[in-house]
Amino acid sequence: MVFSSYLFIFLFLPAFLIAYKLVGHRFRNILILTASLYFYYLGDAKGLWILIAAIVGNFAIGYLIDRFREVEDGKQVSAMARRLLIVGLFFNLSVLGYFKYVGFITENINLISAKFGHPSVVPVVSVLLPLGISFFVFQGISYLVDVYRGTIQATKSLLIFGTFKSLFPQLIAGPIVRYRDIAAELPDRSVNPDMVVEGITRFVIGFAKKVLLADTFAVTADAIFSLPASELNFGTAWLGAASYTLQIYFDFSAYSDMAIGMGLMMGFRFPENFNYPYKSTSIRDFWRRWHITLSGWFRDYVYVPLGGNRTGAVGTYVNLLAVFILTGLWHGASWTFVAWGLWHGFFIVIERFTNMENRGIPSPLRWVYTLAVVVFGWVLFRSETFDHAFHMMALMVGLRTGPENYVLAEYMSPALGLALGVGALLSFPVYRWLRDRLSSNQQLCAGLLGLSALFVLASMKVLSGAYSPFLYFRF
Repeated sequence: MVFSSYLFIFLFLPAFLIAYKLVGHRFRNILILTASLYFYYLGDAKGLWILIAAIVGNFAIGYLIDRFREVEDGKQVSAMARRLLIVGLFFNLSVLGYFKYVGFITENINLISAKFGHPSVVPVVSVLLPLGISFFVFQGISYLVDVYRGTIQATKSLLIFGTFKSLFPQLIAGPIVRYRDIAAELPDRSVNPDMVVEGITRFVIGFAKKVLLADTFAVTADAIFSLPASELNFGTAWLGAASYTLQIYFDFSAYSDMAIGMGLMMGFRFPENFNYPYKSTSIRDFWRRWHITLSGWFRDYVYVPLGGNRTGAVGTYVNLLAVFILTGLWHGASWTFVAWGLWHGFFIVIERFTNMENRGIPSPLRWVYTLAVVVFGWVLFRSETFDHAFHMMALMVGLRTGPENYVLAEYMSPALGLALGVGALLSFPVYRWLRDRLSSNQQLCAGLLGLSALFVLASMKVLSGAYSPFLYFRF
């Protein structure tokens, strides 16, 4: 079950919010835990036991780390706490590694061994990827590391920890909410009318972004990326790249908006996850704005422990590339994802080496450069093979030609043209610009009319059974 399905919009969420309002404060966490596990069960019944194991395992290990963290003088972290942290990291990473990467690893072992005349030296293991595993495993790691560092105190309540770990708004598609982000609200919280209004606004905007924009782009992006390379040409390659560039932004940011909105309606303030990344004027700036909680996670739990920028210039570049290789792998078990991570890491290293952001290069030129890097990166990210990605890139820069009988009219429709225009416009802070120029009464009237219209239009599209893919099954 996904946030944009009619089952969630018209049944699950309203029933949950009514029950959440009616039950007393003592029972709200029980309701959240029960509803969240049921929500996960509806989406991935077989994977539910993995989520429950992650909840119980991380709770127990975190409790023990906290208990053994300090020795008698209170100044040193004990060896037992370090051992327990290693056990916790192994527990989380082995779960992620098995379910997400064992097939990838066994396939590549056989490919390598085949080069030496020994094909199929190990059986290829095919495992169904549990829903949202990358998100809740990273949550577990951050919790254990923060307890070990003393940043937070481990909770002694399995109910509170289970509520945090399973909280359905952010369970399957982010943002990656750390325990310390909502620790103060987990035991008890109040919900005031302003939070409800803000939450409804964010949710409806996200719902409309997903259904009216992202799903419209998805039809064209999926159609073009599924074409054989021999049937692509300059126009279709660019249309596919543009459609996917807007699809992944509006899809991912929409889920983040809906998650943040639902969190507000429940009394939680989740961290922001996107800040108009397509207005960036460098790749470093892009990663300050794109999937902010993931960037922050890799910074705090990988880049800094590796030494960050304290290891000299060469060491810093190596650390950056290592982080982006892992960022690519986090998105999926494929060499194209690794290459996408390296693509971004390479340009960040170049920008750091040349100090590009402080060279006085005009912002429009830096924006064009950044957007080009991002768009070509998305081609690599979306393509199933390197051959397909490189062929599409070559068409886009005019190094290859394709058949002339495939014209844009075959894929372009008035609805797509309108969506592309609106999507390109809303990739910049136009909404904020317009809102700031309206009086309070005008904002209220425009908001009520606009949100109502968006909800009705998006609901009609959902009820019509329109195509609505869920991107995060690969993550």
